[in-house]
Amino acid sequence: MAKAAVGTLYRGKDGMWSWVAHRITGVLVFFFLLVHVLDTALVRVSPEAYNTTIETYMNPVVGLMEIGLVGAVLYHALNGIRIILIDFWSKGPKYQATMLRTIVVIWVLLMIPTAVTMLTRSIQHMTGGA
Repeated sequence: MAKAAVGTLYRGKDGMWSWVAHRITGVLVFFFLLVHVLDTALVRVSPEAYNTTIETYMNPVVGLMEIGLVGAVLYHALNGIRIILIDFWSKGPKYQATMLRTIVVIWVLLMIPTAVTMLTRSIQHMTGGA
């Protein structure tokens, strides 16, 4: 019998990567919500500081970060539904890999038009268009 290597990382398949992505997107969404609550609360302390903070968000980098945020929330939500199905549906574990592929396809189909729309609006805002 072969002895397992000590100190190696688990090199799982799609199940491990979906677990990792779910944790990462959860942390990203948490930090966004934390920053959002703090910058929104700033309006009660100093409306001028709030306006200055909001103006700093009006740049292309933040626009790309917003697209990333939408992608993270969407993946986290879809994968959360998958996890619920795995936990509470008797056939969930059997179909978990198929469900993962399905949520990835749904994620891509939803993210493409969303990203295009968000980028278009961001470009229009930067160029002063309607």
